Amino acid sequence: MSLTDDLLSQLQGAPLQQVSQQLGIDSQQASGAISAALPLLMGALGNNAAKPQGAEALLGALQNNHSGLDIGSVLGSVLGGGGSPATNGAGILGHIFGGNQGRAETGLAQATGLSQSNSSQLLKILAPIVMAYLAQRMAGGGNQASAGGLAQILGQEKQQVTQAGGIGGGLLGSVLDQDGDGQFGVSDLIKLGSGLLGSGKR
Repeated sequence: MSLTDDLLSQLQGAPLQQVSQQLGIDSQQASGAISAALPLLMGALGNNAAKPQGAEALLGALQNNHSGLDIGSVLGSVLGGGGSPATNGAGILGHIFGGNQGRAETGLAQATGLSQSNSSQLLKILAPIVMAYLAQRMAGGGNQASAGGLAQILGQEKQQVTQAGGIGGGLLGSVLDQDGDGQFGVSDLIKLGSGLLGSGKR
């Protein structure tokens, strides 16, 4: 099971309801949006961790700010407006996407039918959860808690996201396609998203 699928399964039930209430959307739309946003976040982290200094910085952040936190408590404090580095979604997104944060938010909004502000808010809610989840995984991995181990885990995840395609994989491609050659553009995503979301079948 991929990291994304594992985390997605942990967010079903009460966490999903909390997110949908926070965004003011129904749980089905929230579920679809989370399913698109998580691979985007994981894949972008994989992209960052592919560079040695990126993996080192990420591992440091996980160990210093995000270790020992469970997903439920992180979600609670994010929704409650907690101000710690571990729950600062905007700050974490800045590190994950850098100058591509706007593209990520717009792409997610267009692919899922969320408003721009909901798309931005959802990524800010999920970013601390993804970090807490990764910190848990690294802490539970015994001798894997190295920058190299983290880079390997996230590299595999990015590959899985890309191969799985769907909205998440397509979004990742369009956000990371920095030279803008448009091999997988937002217009493809909109077609993809309307096909998937418009059919009503999951």
